[in-house]
This record gives sequence, structure tokens and C-alpha cells, in this order.
Amino acid sequence: MIRLTVMMYVRYPLSLRQVEDILFERGIDISHETVRFWWNRFGPMFVAEIRKRRVYRRSYSLLLWHVGRSSYGSMASNIIYSGAVDHESKVIEVLASKQRNGKAALKSLRRAISRYGSPQVIVTDCLASYGAVLKTLKIKFRQRCGRWLNNRAENLHQPF
Repeated sequence: MIRLTVMMYVRYPLSLRQVEDILFERGIDISHETVRFWWNRFGPMFVAEIRKRRVYRRSYSLLLWHVGRSSYGSMASNIIYSGAVDHESKVIEVLASKQRNGKAALKSLRRAISRYGSPQVIVTDCLASYGAVLKTLKIKFRQRCGRWLNNRAENLHQPF
């Protein structure tokens, strides 16, 4: 019951009193202060357990990656952001560089693959440098490219 209460508070955008009301509807009569106490006491334990399981399985980022580049700044100091986003729009890797070439893309992809493992499918914009990078990595995965397939990666600089 404690785990259910804490996970409701963590997982969904509910206030302490809303969690109290939901549990009261299910026949559990507790105070919102009890929910807060349980969150402070058991929340870090549950979060550490979830993170450990998630890193161990690594299944959340192995399905599909969207890889893209965006440039910002003036003509004098142009900064290129290379990044990868998984299928849940969670940012996997971001690399800022001054060059827009295969070397920067290779560095970004190598770092992401070493941290999260190789994905099954990579969605890119149809630049030739990505094809060359994927050949040098010598990892078997599918590359999909299309006109609007990679919008998720192109919007990775936006906060929401």
C-alpha cells in the first residue's frame, strides 16, 4: 500500500491531497501528511530501485533513436548541436561542436552507444555523413530517413 501511494504521487501529476482523495475513494483513510511522510521516507528507495532496473535492462532506449543536428548563433560563431532522442522523446545525447561533419556525428553516436547500447532503428535526416558514420560503426541496425520522420530530434533543444 505504501508503494502504491508513493508511486501515485511520483508517477502522476497529483498533489498530496489528490492522492489522499483517490485512496479514500478506494477505502483507505490516510492523511495527506502521511503521504508526504511516506514519500520522504520511502521515495528515494523506490526511485533508486527503478533506476537500477531501468539501467540493467536498458530496454527503454534500444528501440528507436532519432538523431539530428541543429545550428544556432550568428555567422561568426555558429554552434552545431548534434543530439539523439529515444522513442519516448527522452534526450540520450547532446554534443555541441563548431563543425558540421561526420567526425562530430561519429563522436556523438559513439558516446551514446557506449552509454546506452546500440538501438534497433536509427531515424536520421538524409545527410550522407550519417550513412558514412553508420558504416564506420559496423553495428547492425536499420536506418530510416524521411522528410518529417526526424522532427523529434530537430526539436530536442526545446524544453517541452
